[in-house]
Amino acid sequence: MIKRRDIFVGSGAAAVAYMAGSFMPLIAQNAPSFGAPSVVQVGFRKQKLGDMEIIALNDGVARRPLAAEFVRNAPMTEVQALLQSQGLPTEYIDIPFTAFMIVAGNRRILLDTGFADNGGPTTGRLLANLNAAGFKAEDIDTVVLTHYHGDHINGVRNKAGQLVFPKAKIMVPTVEHAFWMDDARMAAAPEAMKGAFQAVRRVLGGLTADQLIQFEPGKEILPGINSVAAFGHTPGHSLITAQSKGEKFAYLADLTNIPQLFARNPDWAVQFDMNADAARDTRRKMFEMVINEKMLAGGFHFPFPAFGRVEKLGNGYDFKPVA
Repeated sequence: MIKRRDIFVGSGAAAVAYMAGSFMPLIAQNAPSFGAPSVVQVGFRKQKLGDMEIIALNDGVARRPLAAEFVRNAPMTEVQALLQSQGLPTEYIDIPFTAFMIVAGNRRILLDTGFADNGGPTTGRLLANLNAAGFKAEDIDTVVLTHYHGDHINGVRNKAGQLVFPKAKIMVPTVEHAFWMDDARMAAAPEAMKGAFQAVRRVLGGLTADQLIQFEPGKEILPGINSVAAFGHTPGHSLITAQSKGEKFAYLADLTNIPQLFARNPDWAVQFDMNADAARDTRRKMFEMVINEKMLAGGFHFPFPAFGRVEKLGNGYDFKPVA
């Protein structure tokens, strides 16, 4: 049986548009008075991990007004007070987009893809930053998608429908793929959300069995690289960990959207979490894993360079970027 809460528990047109990949025009339309966000000038950062190298690749940043529905279970005054205490604006939110590449021997593995040329004017910088880091799109042999929200998958294909990473196999979580490719779920979804399902089909449709490889969350997907089930943000949301010579890295994907808010208050629910209760439980469990295993952590929406350590802070957690 398809339950409405299994389809989407967020609220408002902003959340639906975000999931469908049309988040960027929405920001431009609704936040003209806040100006444009600053784009990272040097948009890549390399970090050694044993014999591996992890590279953060910024795809840009978006600015959206801070609306009451952004944090669904906390008063706006509390949200603004927390932002203000960290010296951050209280009228708008800047959301960075940073994918990661793992260089392991002769393998080049990209974790999520950003927007390519499908987003707004302050996004789509991943390829330029990849080139600046010394690599080309053709060097990527594997793309791993953590979940199917538009800002993570739209970079698989450009507007013309061409594959941006032509030699790469696309690896996806089985649970996530089954949810978004289910025609019955798409038919039962609210009309405004059907675009999210259609976007998945645009990006992944037409891929051969050799190009699209599904993995079970919780399993090793490549030597030294594992998937971790982190359901809640989406039905099959999965994290990726890497290990080399005793050093560990965790790509947290969308475990928290804006760590200054949702790491410090892991029980707060961002409007984009499709199952807020599951996301809340997952957030605490995954942060505890990162701390207990002394992992270097990176997040798709973490402030650039998006690498750092997670520490306990009161009833929540704090992200400390690398220097």
